[in-house]
Amino acid sequence: MGFSLGAEGRAVLGRLALLWALMVPGIQQEIRLSQRSVMVGSAGGAMTMPCHVSRSVDYVHWFRQLEGQAPERLLYLALSKRDVQWDSVLGGDKVSAARGGDGKSCTMSLRKLAKSDEGLYYCAAWGSNLNYMIFGGGTKVFVQDKNLPTDIVPKPTIFLPSINEVNHQQTATYLCLLENFFPDVIKVSWKEKNGKRVLPSQQGNTMKTNNTYMKFSWLTVTENSMKKEHMCIVRLEKNAGGKDQEILFPAVNEVFSPVVATTEPPDDCLQDESVTDTDFTKVCSRGESEVTDSTKACLKDENNTVELQLAYNSAYYTYLLLLLKSAIYFVTTSCCVFRRTGVCHDGKSS
Repeated sequence: MGFSLGAEGRAVLGRLALLWALMVPGIQQEIRLSQRSVMVGSAGGAMTMPCHVSRSVDYVHWFRQLEGQAPERLLYLALSKRDVQWDSVLGGDKVSAARGGDGKSCTMSLRKLAKSDEGLYYCAAWGSNLNYMIFGGGTKVFVQDKNLPTDIVPKPTIFLPSINEVNHQQTATYLCLLENFFPDVIKVSWKEKNGKRVLPSQQGNTMKTNNTYMKFSWLTVTENSMKKEHMCIVRLEKNAGGKDQEILFPAVNEVFSPVVATTEPPDDCLQDESVTDTDFTKVCSRGESEVTDSTKACLKDENNTVELQLAYNSAYYTYLLLLLKSAIYFVTTSCCVFRRTGVCHDGKSS
């Protein structure tokens, strides 16, 4: 007896296959499916999403997952023949699919785009020689409103380190603020200028502002890297020509020139333009005399210090001498008193 599944049953099986593939990523090693990670369309317009399979398969299924909902299958098509089947989720006036000429690729098109179409769209391979369905990475679809400006690439604002951080912590923090971009799928990284290694940095959350988004990222460099220029690299689907946006930050030492201490006194004679050739000798001579007077003052201060030290030593030793004399006087007086007391006592006994 034959058995057939209705549209609802096929949708349930599609959901189970998607969940199974996501839970067991190792099964995707034999066949790989490539999809664009992000696509942006305009409200009321159309969008065509490509899917490429690494080798020939019998069927490709298309699923979508809206935010907060379970995955659902939209349609499937055979790559070996012109055969497209729709589930009951969407009709043919909304979604369609076509196979590529190489027998290993296909596309799915959405028409009459609306904000409700935003979500993740997956293509998945299926065949008689496969025991499971293999999924691609998915395409995240955004639908922009008609009132959204045409220029929706990130508008950067740079913030340089503070002088207090540089002086007291010997570190410097660059901050890159990105505003008014769309969609919210954005990648920010940091490198040294002309460098290849990605530097460890910090990222803020991507926040929505009206119809666009904003994000900030910051990089903290140590004292050894303050002589180098750094770059904030922004990757967004809408970047011109698909190229990364590079935002240059100047070297910290160029922003904050170090204060160099000098042991030589300033030459006021050469810096004062108001001094004429006639007065030049007089001014410099006056400067030399001031230096001489300063030296004399220092010598005088040293002599006063020596005299004060001698006076202090004299007073100290005089005090010790008086203290010694007082002690000798006290001992002598005590002896006399004790001797007199003893004589008196002997006289009374006799």
